[in-house]
Amino acid sequence: MKMEWTPQEDGLREILTLLRESQSPNTATQRAVHQKLEELNKYPDFNNYLMFVLTKLTSESETTRSLSGLILKNNVKTHFTNLLPSVTNFIKTECLQAVGDPSPLIRATVGILITTVACKGAFGALQKICEDSAETLDADTTNRPLDILIPKFLQFFNHSSSKIRSYAIGCVNQFIIQRSQALMNHIDSFLQNLFLVATDDDAEVRKNVCKALVMLLEVRMDRLIPHINNIIEYMLVRTQDQDATVALEACEFWLSLAEQHSFCSSVLGNHLNRLVPILVRGMKYSEIDIILLKGDVEEDDNVPDKEEDIRPRFHKSKTHTIKATITNASENGTDKDDDEDFDDGDDDGSLSDWNLRKCSAAALDVLANVFRDSLLPILIPILKETLFHQDWDVKESGILALGAIAEGCMSGMINHLSELIPYLINCLNDKKALVRAITCWTLSRYSHWVVSQPHDAYLKPLMTELLKRILDGNKRVQEAACSAFATLEEEACTELVPYLGYILETLVFAFSKYQHKNLLILYDAIGTLADSVGSHLNKPDYINLLMPPLIHKWNVLKDEDKDLFPLLECLSSVATALQSGFLPYCEPVYCRCVSLIHHTLCLHMANIQNPEQFEAPDKDFMIVALDLLSGLAEGLDGHIEKLVENSNIMQLLHLCMQDAMPEVRQSSFALLGDLTKACFQHVQPHIANFLPILGQNLNPGYISVCNNATWAIGEISIKLGADTRNYVSLVLNQLIDIINRPNTPKTLLENTAITIGRLGYVCPHDVAPMLHQFVRQWCMSLRHIRDNEEKDSAFRGMCQMIQVNPAGVVSDFIFFCDAVASWVTPKDDLKEVFIKILHSFKAQVGEENWKRFSDQFPPQLNERLLELYGI
Repeated sequence: MKMEWTPQEDGLREILTLLRESQSPNTATQRAVHQKLEELNKYPDFNNYLMFVLTKLTSESETTRSLSGLILKNNVKTHFTNLLPSVTNFIKTECLQAVGDPSPLIRATVGILITTVACKGAFGALQKICEDSAETLDADTTNRPLDILIPKFLQFFNHSSSKIRSYAIGCVNQFIIQRSQALMNHIDSFLQNLFLVATDDDAEVRKNVCKALVMLLEVRMDRLIPHINNIIEYMLVRTQDQDATVALEACEFWLSLAEQHSFCSSVLGNHLNRLVPILVRGMKYSEIDIILLKGDVEEDDNVPDKEEDIRPRFHKSKTHTIKATITNASENGTDKDDDEDFDDGDDDGSLSDWNLRKCSAAALDVLANVFRDSLLPILIPILKETLFHQDWDVKESGILALGAIAEGCMSGMINHLSELIPYLINCLNDKKALVRAITCWTLSRYSHWVVSQPHDAYLKPLMTELLKRILDGNKRVQEAACSAFATLEEEACTELVPYLGYILETLVFAFSKYQHKNLLILYDAIGTLADSVGSHLNKPDYINLLMPPLIHKWNVLKDEDKDLFPLLECLSSVATALQSGFLPYCEPVYCRCVSLIHHTLCLHMANIQNPEQFEAPDKDFMIVALDLLSGLAEGLDGHIEKLVENSNIMQLLHLCMQDAMPEVRQSSFALLGDLTKACFQHVQPHIANFLPILGQNLNPGYISVCNNATWAIGEISIKLGADTRNYVSLVLNQLIDIINRPNTPKTLLENTAITIGRLGYVCPHDVAPMLHQFVRQWCMSLRHIRDNEEKDSAFRGMCQMIQVNPAGVVSDFIFFCDAVASWVTPKDDLKEVFIKILHSFKAQVGEENWKRFSDQFPPQLNERLLELYGI
């Protein structure tokens, strides 16, 4: 296609003059030329003139023509997106015609220009393709595009354009995590090329190098080991990079390294004295953070929240666990936040969630878990310097560091806590809101120790000051104090009972003070309090304080308002704690929950039948309502019977149990189990519909659904008695499969064992023939749980099955002995059954065989059996 554009004489003369002048050694002349060139950029066809000089004006010297091309390259680089299509088309066409110019200098200049125009666009597009289709490209083993692409990308690592270098690394990076074979074939070349650009002037290139090394640490650590000291040195420098995005990528390296626990401790130990100060410096708020966090605003509690600042909350559906299981939080991993959740109290919609400050703090946290107290000799002097620094932002970063090491360095910190905790409690009164906020968080990380000391020493002053901060004039401090107080409640549990009146007065006063966002956190603090002190809350004074504001909120919130979620969760905990004390509030709450479930199901049906007209409802309304009904059933027990009788909850429950969404089924099975315990007469007529559905949900692919279905089957069988035999075949094989699966979570194992035991209790003849298939796993699953009703009914079932089918237990009898020995105080009649089974087994095998058999037992087991059962 022929271009119609032609230059005008005047314009061409002006540009040639400028090009000649620009070669002048005089700086003033050069500056004037530069200014003039900038002005000319305002004219759309200025770049056409430059192109014309480069490719057509053979009467000019090669130097002037080449210079025209380089100015054009810079313009294209800076203003490409603003150029008119007619201009870019002219440039592209002319470039292609000039590729064969007789002059090497002109050909080279045209080449640079083509790279700038085409390569950037092409590489930008390639990076997008690699991002979006990495797996598809890797999976194409017929055409093998990556075998060609990856070596090509590697060639561009040393391209003269930094943008191209950055794109090239970005493209290869997309294939690291999935261990793409084509990349693995070139892994050494990839590393060599990475090291060559490691100290690139361009921040984007350095950032992509850091990204690559962090990912390689995860997938090809073997290749990094020979270079690990150099890489660590490099990352120490990059973590302090002037560019915050590079520093953040580099900081991720320490998080990844710490995941490789033993490797980390062997290679990083010698570098800690340099790394730790860098991380603590990285925790200081940047100037931009302080502006975004309104760090200079002290009182803002009268300013209403913007809706966009309130994050969506996710409801955690109810899971039935055996309440008396002997576990501790850390064993279950519940008290260790993920790095990504490293919440140091500066969650703010205007800040990106993950920044250098949070990453540095998370890195210090994980390193403290690797190096434990050996970190302290390096850290204590830094803490002394930062905690008492006159600049508030340095002091604040020291308090954050102190919180970050709480878990890993706890044993070494204990020596310092008697001084540090009073210091921190004092910081709760700091004049800077951001200092008060971070102090709340750090104190919460040491609350376990605080609770273990005499109350007057630390718990009382901490609680007093934290409650004042809950009523702080600054919203960020209110939020941090509420969250910290919830953590303290979980640690202290019933230790808080003497102070309940004071606590409730503060929390209730906060209702009238709080803006929207913090109200949602306040519900959580109240719910956690109810969970922590339980029935101690059931006193008329407390109920009269707490319930009116909660019910007021309940009445003003509309059915479609998502604020109902945290309020319903809170009420669920309160109802379970108050038990009969909740009765006066029960009916309106119950009726609204049923109507929420009904309404959501109607919207769901409408959406299925007519998706064009009706959008899918938010099923969280239904899930939270089901969970609150569970709370009511559990708390009020038989008192809920009349309400169930006068509602259509059973029909609604039948629909919920068949919902496609796992969380809906999970919560409906929990409610079914609770209603079975509270008012079985209303569940019984529906058993024939319910049990097949429960059987279909014994799928360990959905752990929590399966767990609750299993538990509900056990509760139903106890109430249904011998009539359960009609349904045993629907569930037994799946339960046996679950108990024998490797890696089944502990809670599901325990619930499965209890339910199998309960089925054996009510239908021993139907379950006992399978005894040999599950007895060993059954005994191992229940030896860790404390004496309680569920364990009692399960063991009675096991004993009945052994009496029906003694041969089923013979080869695993040692496991039965061990499980029986795990009881502390079995009920007298159960104890008699244990004695009978043990002694008859001994009598059957004979004294000599029994001695040979029991000699294999660990000494403690023999002692327990003798002490408890005289054998």
